[in-house]
Amino acid sequence: MGLTTAVIVSLFTDRRAEDDDVLPDSANGDKRGWWGDLVSPEVEGDRIGSRLWLLEREKTTPETLIRAREYIEQALEWLVDDGVAAKVEIEVERTGAVETPILAFRARIFRSDGTVTAYKFDSLWEGQFNGL
Repeated sequence: MGLTTAVIVSLFTDRRAEDDDVLPDSANGDKRGWWGDLVSPEVEGDRIGSRLWLLEREKTTPETLIRAREYIEQALEWLVDDGVAAKVEIEVERTGAVETPILAFRARIFRSDGTVTAYKFDSLWEGQFNGL
């Protein structure tokens, strides 16, 4: 699997919510997550995906941006743990119009050989505001 695919899977696969997370739809109690995480992993606590889905009904406040950054860092932490990257840097910001704010972020992956790969996710939700 290439780095780009690994980053996309890590960020946009729903990681299971923690016991103390507030669920967007608390009525059904679905903590989501990948079923494969239920099988004994080689590394204890090793899980796939991110908890970004928990923010789907949140307003884009400074607190939400902080949580988004934490969720993204958690999702990409394995890149450093497994030696794929020397470090990962995340920037999160609010973009878009006041009435239709967008949570945008950048991830920079620093490889051990000095290469830096940057990913920018800022237009993922524009379609819902433009009627696409």
